[in-house]
Amino acid sequence: MDMPLPQTDPATAPDPLEASFDLVARQDRAESAIATLRSDVDEVKARVDRIGRAAVRPALAGGESESPEVKGFVDGYLRRGREAEVKSLSGTVPADGGYAVPRQIDAAIARELTAISPIRAIAQVVQTGSAGYRKLVTTGGTASGWVSETAARPETDTPNFAEIAPPSGELYANPAASQAMLDDAGFDLEAWLAAEIAMEFARAEGAAFVNGTGFDQPEGFLNAPATSAADGVRPFGTLQYIGSGNATDLGSEPEVRLIDLVHTLKAGHRQGASFVMNSATLASVRKLRTLDGGFLWQPGMVEGQPDRLLGYPVVEAEDMPDVGAGACPIAFGNFRHGYLIAERSATQILRDPFTNKPFVHFYATRRVGGQVLDGAAIKLLKIEA
Repeated sequence: MDMPLPQTDPATAPDPLEASFDLVARQDRAESAIATLRSDVDEVKARVDRIGRAAVRPALAGGESESPEVKGFVDGYLRRGREAEVKSLSGTVPADGGYAVPRQIDAAIARELTAISPIRAIAQVVQTGSAGYRKLVTTGGTASGWVSETAARPETDTPNFAEIAPPSGELYANPAASQAMLDDAGFDLEAWLAAEIAMEFARAEGAAFVNGTGFDQPEGFLNAPATSAADGVRPFGTLQYIGSGNATDLGSEPEVRLIDLVHTLKAGHRQGASFVMNSATLASVRKLRTLDGGFLWQPGMVEGQPDRLLGYPVVEAEDMPDVGAGACPIAFGNFRHGYLIAERSATQILRDPFTNKPFVHFYATRRVGGQVLDGAAIKLLKIEA
């Protein structure tokens, strides 16, 4: 049986046009709410970003981080003009506007130049696995002789051996910095300390390679025994020196003494030999002239090429002594053949934040030794009559 369909009263039926306007209005309200929410989110992000920028370390070399003091001064006085902030401004007093003065800290810290001996660059350097390093050196060589076709072959002499055991010592440094300083410094303090330690170690070991005593440190080549005896006569490990002819200075014919110094060195060692002296002695040597008026010293003709004296490179080592009675201000030789540097390892740095709180110690160590390897490969000019 069919049921009759319900009849709609035309007076109460919804107007299609009105329903369409209502839908548009609700869509507009929704879009407005979304836009407001987006604006709130952007404002929150901006505040978080400003707080984050204010919390960073002081800017290096023109950075733009904004501290809370600067923000309060700018917002309170410069932007809103609050009476409490009206005062005379001064860049020297933080409370009177000094906070608003930009401060710059250069990230590259200047350092006073330190004289570092270059002996490591011209000597023989070996890496050792333990403190008990030894090196064997033959003295005299193997003997030989001439014989006829049927003559007997008598026994010849065998070479003798000498042992080199470079005395060594341990360089150490133990600087400390507070944890607050490490946290707040506007530069990499740890890297700076490491570079300073490396520079100081280079200076200390360079001085020891020249003048070291051999007790808990390398033995410098100037502390090796020296005599005026020629090669083959003096004991192994003893250096030969040439007198200057004057008790207080280089003498009346220093150019002749320098030529003698060069040719007391065996020809095999002269290949790769160099002069070593400090800058004060070099200033005197540069003024020396030959008989025809030319200078003995010749500057390097190409950038990076060393200056030369009598055709050999000149190495400036500020640890060499000045010209004076009994001193040896000039050395000449092949240091790669004549001086041995034995090092256990590279510099090791231990970061210790526990021993002395609230300070952090940087304990650095380096074990290195040195000794004359072949006394015939280095010659000295000594100031004596």
